[in-house]
Amino acid sequence: MHITSAANPRLKALATLRRRRGREQTGQTLVEGYDELGLALSAGVRPETLFLCAELMADPARQEDVVEAAAAAGAEVITLSRAAFEKVAYREGADGFLAVVPAVFASPEDLRLPDQPLLLIAEGVEKPGNLGAMLRTSDAAGVDAFVAADPVTDWGNPNVVRASKGTVFSVPVAAAPTTATLQWLSARGVRLVATTPDTDTVHTDVDLTGPVAIAVGTEKTGLTDQVLDAADVRVRIPMSGKVNSLNVGTSAAIVLYEAIRQRGTGR
Repeated sequence: MHITSAANPRLKALATLRRRRGREQTGQTLVEGYDELGLALSAGVRPETLFLCAELMADPARQEDVVEAAAAAGAEVITLSRAAFEKVAYREGADGFLAVVPAVFASPEDLRLPDQPLLLIAEGVEKPGNLGAMLRTSDAAGVDAFVAADPVTDWGNPNVVRASKGTVFSVPVAAAPTTATLQWLSARGVRLVATTPDTDTVHTDVDLTGPVAIAVGTEKTGLTDQVLDAADVRVRIPMSGKVNSLNVGTSAAIVLYEAIRQRGTGR
């Protein structure tokens, strides 16, 4: 099938997947980009539909591998005119790849953890860019799972998928209210390490081996008292400047990689 008009019903339906309600109702979301789709496919995602625009592709011949992999996974492949594709693309610099895939909706109870898991907990983080950055760090660091507590943004948000470069599909993710998340950690004997500037304990002075969950909060208010009170230990990242907080993605990366160093699991 080849579509030239953005008014086509198949394309109009894509707009609903940019809204959370639409994703929850259909169980679908969007992945845009050759690299992002390639990573999703390698993680076992089975696209339902793949929309292509050869005019926007960097190298159609070389990029045929993702098209073939998507088709082999059962995706319907539809080509679009440049005008039609640019109407449905949700990011600047569209590269001609847009897929409809199953959205990620999981609770912590769905996760399968090793005996000594390293987890990341993000409470109330709203910006898709921050969630995406933490997903990329989690993928690189080999984090066993990433849980969004009291999430404002769902894992299926196309901007989270984009910001994560598709790692939302390679990192085990889940979402739950803060109370349920804390109960889940406690039931599994996972130590909770809360990041906050309001402590004298530096993150490098704490044992981050064994079952550990590192919790980060919003840049504006940090972690809630509920998480801070439930924490086994509170840690801070040393800072000598005038600000008292770092970008949440940066904070998560610093503490996660200290855990990787202590565990000796880095490559």
